[in-house]
Amino acid sequence: MGNGLESIGLVGLAIATFVVSSLVEYWLHRLMHRYPHKCQFHVDHHLENTGQGVVGEFLDYGKVVVPVPALLMILSWKLGLSVLAGASTYAIFAAYAHQLQHDNPTRCFWMPMPVHYVHHKHNQWHHNFGLGVDWWDRVFGTYKPEEWLTPAELSQPQRSLLHVRWW
Repeated sequence: MGNGLESIGLVGLAIATFVVSSLVEYWLHRLMHRYPHKCQFHVDHHLENTGQGVVGEFLDYGKVVVPVPALLMILSWKLGLSVLAGASTYAIFAAYAHQLQHDNPTRCFWMPMPVHYVHHKHNQWHHNFGLGVDWWDRVFGTYKPEEWLTPAELSQPQRSLLHVRWW
């Protein structure tokens, strides 16, 4: 019986880590806009308005994702793996969501407005910081709805959810 409860607790921890990872991503992105002189790569990203591909984005996010679970594994490998699972799952999702919003924003079905796409389209340096979710923009008052479905977006051919740059 204890193993079942422990498993539920570890799954819950992975889910909580997914949510916390989305919060960390939101604040890191927001800080990049607060201190652009410290983040030239991010300024370049805005100038180019492209992603690095899902794999490239994931590798960058991995630099933030791996250290904490690695330290937790010293205390408990189960705890560390659970946190790694939640953080890695969010990193994969955020990498995909980020690239999707650059390549195929009309397919971002889980948000009423693809916030990162709008963030770039309207050159927003103070709004819509989320990459994978819009929760934190709504919680912290940085969500700014915009008309984003213009004739340019509506005239794009319907493409698959997998139609993104992967490399």
